[in-house]
Amino acid sequence: MSAAPVGTREISRHAVRAELARVAFNRFCLTGFNQVTFTDLSEAAGVSRSTFLRYFGTKEDVVLFVFDPVGDVITDALDAERANQDDWSRLRNALESAVRFLVRDVQELVTILGLIEQTPALCARLREKQAEWRPEIVARLQKTTSTTDGSSIIANVRVAAALEILWIVLGQWSASDGQEDLGKLLDAAFAAFSSTPARQQTDAAS
Repeated sequence: MSAAPVGTREISRHAVRAELARVAFNRFCLTGFNQVTFTDLSEAAGVSRSTFLRYFGTKEDVVLFVFDPVGDVITDALDAERANQDDWSRLRNALESAVRFLVRDVQELVTILGLIEQTPALCARLREKQAEWRPEIVARLQKTTSTTDGSSIIANVRVAAALEILWIVLGQWSASDGQEDLGKLLDAAFAAFSSTPARQQTDAAS
């Protein structure tokens, strides 16, 4: 599937945003997220405050810039998956595409996740982004599913659970300083939806 053409203006804008985010993140790590102002960020980047604000409306969005494409990565991966797979398998594989996209620099992502974990405003904004991605992921899952249980409520619950898995897995991976295997963590997390606790099995047999 060929990608839609991207204009040079959009490429340039993305490059500027990436550079501003890089400079800002270094400043946040050095000084602390809550202590840094947009004036500080613009001075560090060598641009005016108004210019910085044209690219990022909030400090939270500066830090979370790296996550902006994740929703599209997941939906694109669902397109690429075979429609004869069950929804859980397709979502699990789509999340693996997302973590591969994110983990290009292990230590950098560990640091970003650590800053998010320590900053309530960043946690809240990341939740908002997750909610923004969900409708398109749900629509794509329903459009490409081959099962008969593709109702809206089921698709919404499955996608919401998958996105929650993504953050739980990334959190545990970050806590291990990037040492744990993300694929195994995803497998373990998705297995929780197909496993029946031993006590329930015993009760059902009696």
